Amino acid sequence: MSAISENKQGLKVLFAGAFLQLFLGIIYVWSVFKNPVSAYYGWTPSDVGLTASFMLCFFVIGILAGGKAQAKISLRILVLTGGLMVAAGMCATALIPGADTNTAAPVFLIYIFYGIIGGFGVGVAYNSIITAAQKWFPKNRGFATGISVCAFGLSTVIFAPLVTKLNNIFVSNVNYTFLILSGVFAAVALLFFSFIKTPEQIPNASGANAPVLKGRQYTTLEMIKTPRFYLIALSLMFGTSVFFIINPDLKDLAQNRGMGSFATYLVIILGISNALGRLGAPLMSDKIGRESADIIILAVTALGAFGLCFAQGVFLFVIIAFVAFCYGGYSGLYPVLTSENFGIKNIGSNYGAVMVGFMLSALLFPIVINRIEDQKTKFMVLGILAATGAVLVVILKIINSKRTKEED
Repeated sequence: MSAISENKQGLKVLFAGAFLQLFLGIIYVWSVFKNPVSAYYGWTPSDVGLTASFMLCFFVIGILAGGKAQAKISLRILVLTGGLMVAAGMCATALIPGADTNTAAPVFLIYIFYGIIGGFGVGVAYNSIITAAQKWFPKNRGFATGISVCAFGLSTVIFAPLVTKLNNIFVSNVNYTFLILSGVFAAVALLFFSFIKTPEQIPNASGANAPVLKGRQYTTLEMIKTPRFYLIALSLMFGTSVFFIINPDLKDLAQNRGMGSFATYLVIILGISNALGRLGAPLMSDKIGRESADIIILAVTALGAFGLCFAQGVFLFVIIAFVAFCYGGYSGLYPVLTSENFGIKNIGSNYGAVMVGFMLSALLFPIVINRIEDQKTKFMVLGILAATGAVLVVILKIINSKRTKEED
């Protein structure tokens, strides 16, 4: 820890980035906008709900594009660009005519402004901040990445009640909420973007961390030609599937299991557990290894899915907390797992490619799994998917163990 405290410039970058991530995490707060937006703009809740899907999809595309751009554009400019895109998307959303005007606005406008422009901006800034954190702390990449993505996860805990409060104040004018948030996001981006930069020379690593700097530094094209890339990306896709299925229907699940009056608390527990997982999993990986930590959280996710087949009452709360912790853990662990396997030089673009697994999980599984009507069968399938992800990482660990012996 002394090495961390001595890296004063790195700490400035790390905590400025964490503060920015706290605002960027609003990507996960769309559920509190759903009903007010439907009422103000005159769109159906199901149409409005698709905004989150567009935002999540373009979040990953933004990660890919931002990672690729890091070879030519400085991180601070990318962070500023991403932050201002989020602010611009919110501002444009606020300017869409409401249902009480003479102009009937099509719903695709909010997909473009808030979902596509906003989601893309979040991805660009998010990836740049994580890249800076890892490069300032190569010996403590789990710690640095954990701090960064933990702040991103805490956004739900902070912004969900704040946005709800604003919506209650502007009960018939949700566009005012968007305008206020737009101004705040623009101000935060302008105040903090200049802190985000990479060191002129990445500090030397030693011991278990040495390969990340001294080993082969894969380009993204080289990475996607390796079996290890597909093991990592597919394990991420399978592991996150459980969360993507239960999160949208969390309140309904609580109602069906006799805990409807406590549904709000369940949402809070989910947000806190998600944030703790983002910090806890990468810190655990610093101690026991990246693959071992990943196998554990994938196995816990699988057990959680199997438990949801019959969980009732308090046991339901416990399982949801564990599943959310693991979901947050993937966000904190996979950037580190990527740099561990493919080097830190091109971590921005490489992690963006790995995140395609995340995007496919968010897009495909809600469509495919939700076709299963029987709830027990649905959770059994999800448990098998997560367990398959754990098996893939076991294979990855075996491959890396053989590579290490050959290099020695």
